[in-house]
Amino acid sequence: MATYVYETIPQKPGDTATQFELQQSMRDAALTTHPETGVPVRRIITGGYGLIGANTGRSGEGASTTPAAAPAEASHSHGGGGCCGGSCGCKH
Repeated sequence: MATYVYETIPQKPGDTATQFELQQSMRDAALTTHPETGVPVRRIITGGYGLIGANTGRSGEGASTTPAAAPAEASHSHGGGGCCGGSCGCKH
């Protein structure tokens, strides 16, 4: 079961959105209303683990600022050889 974050959709000016978490199967459709109050809701996409858009703290020659290149560079810095045969955009 995955845990999803939902947010109520304010219906009037001055209303504030409230967030709640709900465990659901990945196969379940996203909720459209709060299960207890019936207020309209939307699923919130939250951050996860990984390096996409993160500051990796690397600097110096060859350090890339593109998010897609950071994970590949990190694997090469440990002497791992080719990570994917070049399909990830890194230079082997």
